[in-house]
Amino acid sequence: MESIADTQDATSKRFGTLNLSIIGMGTEYPPFSLDSTALDILTKRHYPESPAMTKIRVINNYTGIDTRSAIGTVDHPMANMDRAPTIGELCEVFLKDGVALAVTAARKALHEAQLSPADITHVVSTTCTNSANPGFDHYVCKGLGITQPVEKVLLHGIGCSGGLASLRTAANLALGSSFMGRKARILVVALEISSLLVRSELDSINELQETRIGVTLFSDCASACILSNGVGEQAEPLYELLGWEHKIIPDTEQDLGFDVDPLGWKVVLSPRVPKLTAAVVPSTFTDLLSTLPDLPPNLKEAADFDWALHPGGATILSGVERAMSISAEHMRASYDTYIKHGNSSSATIFSVMDRMRQKDMDELAPGGKVKDFVVGAAFGPGISIEMCIMKRNLNHVRRTLVTTGEVTPPMTETDPSDGSRSDAEGEVDLEKEVETVKKKGEELSQKLEMVHPDLPEQGDSLTDALGGVELD
Repeated sequence: MESIADTQDATSKRFGTLNLSIIGMGTEYPPFSLDSTALDILTKRHYPESPAMTKIRVINNYTGIDTRSAIGTVDHPMANMDRAPTIGELCEVFLKDGVALAVTAARKALHEAQLSPADITHVVSTTCTNSANPGFDHYVCKGLGITQPVEKVLLHGIGCSGGLASLRTAANLALGSSFMGRKARILVVALEISSLLVRSELDSINELQETRIGVTLFSDCASACILSNGVGEQAEPLYELLGWEHKIIPDTEQDLGFDVDPLGWKVVLSPRVPKLTAAVVPSTFTDLLSTLPDLPPNLKEAADFDWALHPGGATILSGVERAMSISAEHMRASYDTYIKHGNSSSATIFSVMDRMRQKDMDELAPGGKVKDFVVGAAFGPGISIEMCIMKRNLNHVRRTLVTTGEVTPPMTETDPSDGSRSDAEGEVDLEKEVETVKKKGEELSQKLEMVHPDLPEQGDSLTDALGGVELD
């Protein structure tokens, strides 16, 4: 028989009517897209041939990523010095060019929410590619012209899970404001500049002969959203935030990390990561569903929802797909973002959520039916999992801010970029592209056998061939 304490504990874990909603979103990718040849150019330009370097170059052609967004071309000065840039030099670029991206993403979110910077009450931000004090959020606020007192929180040490962790933090702040009867309009910002870590990672590959495939996956992005607690002026929601779950997989601290280094940060990943992450999703989803008793009764299985999964890598996407018995179409925006932009760590999840609500994505929904309930999920160091359930407003009309190019400056004296990137995406045959990503697992294994049959860490799948190291 269930005790009173057990009943109270179960009740305390249930989400009631929170009245929390995302009322604006913005994504800003930098103006350059690097295909697989960019890494080949840099390795040939700066490093001698070696088994590890050859293996990385082969893997780079089989990640399933067509292009990765970056703040500069392959000729960016920071990628072509006689050494890898120091953490101080990386910080300078981050605070100049990265903050410009974040300001633009935030302005897009504000525009869609029909708010001015003066309406913001809190700012919750995250990054794992900068450690400046004051944090980058200070400079984003300056760039936006936020002069009123705002409560700021900057989250660090949470990697790719940072976007949803920031949303969870913002939600708790918003509920605190609701308890006090105060309005909360919270700006949530995620910013990552990963592309300039390429030389540091290639140094390690060259010197240690390690297979470090983060150098083949990561990209640059800023994204933002506005979370409202519904107190005061009402705004039309894009997504209603219904509930969330946060878990740590025990004894996995050594499996996933991002260690500080004089030359930036070094990715720490183990071969266990894909299996660990795929295994934790079903129980997390079940536990989260149990806290939302007021969901429609037809929402029982994972396939009853659309999925906004952080696209850490091809085996992360396919692993969760198998574990939850869902299709690639359920995760269409995740695949689309991964294929076109790569993995932008914490900033990616809001980009996926933003992409999911665009018309061409709706046309690719399973069976042609768009789900109005969405699961968001991401993994980070710890290993942690962040998950939330949202209700999408299918009637919302997307309001787009057209940037002029004045916010995001060119990266070099010779770069012709106008600093902006259109929100509009070209027509895609996503089903065909997803199938291509999946097939590349077998192709990579065969290619590795032909190129270096004696190399360690090979296997008969993409997971084994990559050592599982494509999450964060």
